[in-house]
Amino acid sequence: MSESEVLNVSDDKERKQSECSDTEFDPQFKPIITLPEVEVSTNEENETVLLKIRAKLYRFDSASDPPEWKERGTGEMKILRHNENNSVRVVMRRDKTLKVCANHFITPWMELKASTSNEKAFIYTVLADFADEKPRSECLAVKFPTVDNAKQFKTKFEEAKHIVLTECDLYNGNDDKENALNSALENEFNVTIEKSEDEDNNSDEKSEKSEKECAEVTQKISELNVTNKEKSSVSASTPCSYI
Repeated sequence: MSESEVLNVSDDKERKQSECSDTEFDPQFKPIITLPEVEVSTNEENETVLLKIRAKLYRFDSASDPPEWKERGTGEMKILRHNENNSVRVVMRRDKTLKVCANHFITPWMELKASTSNEKAFIYTVLADFADEKPRSECLAVKFPTVDNAKQFKTKFEEAKHIVLTECDLYNGNDDKENALNSALENEFNVTIEKSEDEDNNSDEKSEKSEKECAEVTQKISELNVTNKEKSSVSASTPCSYI
């Protein structure tokens, strides 16, 4: 057997062993640089989810000609309650991109109006929506897949309004910062009034003093006039001598 035949036989044996083996080669690649894990904050860590429901959001564009409703996004709408100050806000992110399309607080005077053309939709107005990073007043319409979902949203929305009115310090009058500001303004107002009263008293005293000085000056002038008259009468009675 020649050397080439021996090599072919050995290659055939190795090929048969590799084909008969059940294990597959799984290469392991180690990264050249190890990057640390980065925690992504959603600013929802200190909030409790009162409601999470799918919806489609619209905004009324009054600047367009003619004015019309424009779709803002479809995704999960959440009603979140803050664990410390009991404020409640609505947050909605678009599907896939997770971009925020609604971010505004619920206030006690907000009114949720049912749509006249669709029983699964509601319309409401917000004073400041932060979805575009800058606060803007918006007229929003939210549409749900079913009537039950719409009723559930309305129930939680009214519950959130009650929570804000009764438990949020910003609206129930128990805000320490607001009370401190009001007391500081009241103290400043009282100090201003006291200063004005002191100035009035000082001005009265000054006017009385000036009147008294005027009276004294008038009396001195009258006395001086009397003295001059007496001198003139004496000089008139005395004969003049000419040299």
